[in-house]
Amino acid sequence: SLNSLNHDMTLSEFKFIWYMEYSHRMWGRVVGLAYILPAAYFWHRGWLSRPLKGRVLALCGLVCFQGLLGWYMVKSGLEEKPDSYDIPRVSQYRLAAHLGSALVLYSASLWTGLSLLLPRHKLPETHQLLRLRQYAHGTTALIFLTALSGAFVAGLDAGLVYNSFPKMGERWIPDDLLAFSPVLRNIFENPTTVQFDHRILGIASVTAVTALYLFSRKIPLPQRARMAVTSLLAVACMQ
Repeated sequence: SLNSLNHDMTLSEFKFIWYMEYSHRMWGRVVGLAYILPAAYFWHRGWLSRPLKGRVLALCGLVCFQGLLGWYMVKSGLEEKPDSYDIPRVSQYRLAAHLGSALVLYSASLWTGLSLLLPRHKLPETHQLLRLRQYAHGTTALIFLTALSGAFVAGLDAGLVYNSFPKMGERWIPDDLLAFSPVLRNIFENPTTVQFDHRILGIASVTAVTALYLFSRKIPLPQRARMAVTSLLAVACMQ
């Protein structure tokens, strides 16, 4: 039981965890109200165009779905697992889904807000610009995948397995990389493989962002786009 596993926990330590969880839930509810109440007001006033109505409905639905997913995730950490003697933890699959949903919600909100605030640049559709856009979309997908793999690292405490870089222990490729059977299970449930994948994806993401920046330097871009690509490189290096 939770009591036998955390028998040495003090009341102040429990309060810290409780308030952390409670504030996260309350913050989520505030975010939900900050979406839904203004959306209902703008809709009632007739300030939303037809395409924007669809987008606003989708965003409000995603906010509700995100809260539901959070409950579903926490529920997995409270279930008794008779075959496990480990500390109580949430499912890494549900954690990744919760994080992924949050990233989609945040990105869609930002994209919608910027679309309304800033006019779209009318650029000539050159072959180079088309390639840059495709490459940017590919880089976005890679970064999203890297972030999701981070949720698996957190869910399995995989960051505690190896603490050396770039090697993992004394080896470039650890011995227990494919210890689980079937092989596919390793990607999602083997802490060594999960940490290894996250490292590879992280390096790949930084490389892709750097290549995107270097390629963008060869194309005449508006100031705003140039600033966005430069900021992306700066944030990738900092991360």
